[in-house]
Parts: sequence; structure tokens; C-alpha cells
Amino acid sequence: MWNDNSEDQLIKFIQENKEDFYRLAYTYVRNSEDALDIVQESIRKALTAKQSLKKANSVKSWFYKIVVHTALDFLRKQKKVTIVDETNLDYFSKGKNDSYQNIDLKRSLEALPLKYSSVIVLKFFEDLTIDEVAEVLQEKPNTVKTRLYRALELLRIELEQD
Repeated sequence: MWNDNSEDQLIKFIQENKEDFYRLAYTYVRNSEDALDIVQESIRKALTAKQSLKKANSVKSWFYKIVVHTALDFLRKQKKVTIVDETNLDYFSKGKNDSYQNIDLKRSLEALPLKYSSVIVLKFFEDLTIDEVAEVLQEKPNTVKTRLYRALELLRIELEQD
């Protein structure tokens, strides 16, 4: 259970990981302004619902879940497709080594259905465990493993064709 200074702890956690949250939101919406709006809305939601977090050690997956659901809600509302703006992505991910250097991989990831690309991004680009990915996506770990296997298989087939 969080203690009386839980808001301070949450704010510190968000500040320390803000670039990761931005990258995750950007992965979904492919627009820097929208990604910033999603992160801002996620922070608002987290501060409003901080009492729902029972264990301090699950704050990472709890906040990732908020960001993912906020991004998905945004996409449902907007139903728009935007072109990736590499300049903005590079600007906001400075100091991180997790960038899409391989253009074929990037295109193949974008071509995957959202349920598969989400698993790949959370597992390999955000370094979450299978259990954390399952918690974020509100799926069973075995479902995540199956989707991860299928996503990797689809990527392999797509990349071999190129």
C-alpha cells in the first residue's frame, strides 16, 4: 500500500521515466504532439487514481497500462493515421539507444496488427517482462506468449520477403 507521500513517489517515478512513456505513446500515435497529450493525460489519470495502486512495486506496469489504454482510447476517437516524424522522435529519445535503425523492421512493425505490435514494443523496446506485458494489456501471460510468438513469426516472414 502506498503511504502518505505516494504522490511524491509517483511524480518522481514519472519524471525519471518520462522519455520511456513518451516513446511508448509515440509508438501508438506516430505524432509528437499527440504523444505528449497522451502522456499528459496519463499523468492526470494516474494522479487521480493513485489510491487504486496497492503495491508500490507494481507502479511500472500500472502506469504503462494507463499510457497504453489512453493511447488506444485516443486512436479510437481519432481514427487517423499519421506519418512517422523521425526528427521529433530523435529529439525526444535523445540518450536512448532504442531507436528504429532498421527501416524494414520499422515498416514491418507498423504493418502488424495492433495486438501483435503492442506485445513486441512492450517486450523488446520497453523491456517489460511477459507478466508485466500481460498486466499492461490485461491479458493472460500465455496469451501474451502466443501473441509474441505469432508476432515474431509474422515479422520473420515479412522481413524475409523484403
